[in-house]
Amino acid sequence: MSDAIDARIADRLSRIHERIAGAARRAGRSPDDVRLVAVSKRQPVERIAAAVRAGVRDLGENRVQEARDKRAAVLAAIGDAARPRWHLVGSLQRNKAALATELFDSIETVDRESLAASLARHAREASRRVPVLLQVNISREPQKGGVAPERAAELLAACREHDSLAWVGLMGIPAANRDPEASRAAFAQLRALRDTLQGQPGGDSLRALSMGMSGDFEVAIEEGATSIRVGTALFGERDASQEGRTR
Repeated sequence: MSDAIDARIADRLSRIHERIAGAARRAGRSPDDVRLVAVSKRQPVERIAAAVRAGVRDLGENRVQEARDKRAAVLAAIGDAARPRWHLVGSLQRNKAALATELFDSIETVDRESLAASLARHAREASRRVPVLLQVNISREPQKGGVAPERAAELLAACREHDSLAWVGLMGIPAANRDPEASRAAFAQLRALRDTLQGQPGGDSLRALSMGMSGDFEVAIEEGATSIRVGTALFGERDASQEGRTR
């Protein structure tokens, strides 16, 4: 069974890399400029380990506690494969900030000053400088996290004093749509905002653009994504029995 899972995941990963390369070529970019973050939310350990053995170097988790529960099992299962980097790509509550700074190599969903201050304090106590991304609500959906685009500069300015956080870019999730082209304008807006912020004091470090998922990552790459978050296209459908777990 393990060999079959490994073969299936490796084949999917190969096809995803082909799509990344095609999108990058269309945009006049190098595929090496695009990081693939494999979103392992509600995925079994054997699939995650198969992805790492196939060459995945970045894993994304939506929930802090889920990452804590599965991390040791994943590391035990990958054997001699290179240890992956872990990214938090789901919303974060302040009471999980200490655990998040312990578990994750980067946190992509910082969207308020109070959360940034809490993360900075815990990172400082752990003698770490944690890479973080500012999450922007590019489609202005009330059910989603993220700062409004017009408030992004203000929030970054308020958080720059936290020297234990490294602000490396922006993250955004457009409104869901079956047509990938429907996301293009939102991706372009996030890129334009990043470019504007780069020209402001302290903004030159904002190089990353985390945008694009299984259904629209090719459009995101064409619009400048430096990191894409791919889950079901790589792993298959998620385990619905894990849906109710806490963050």
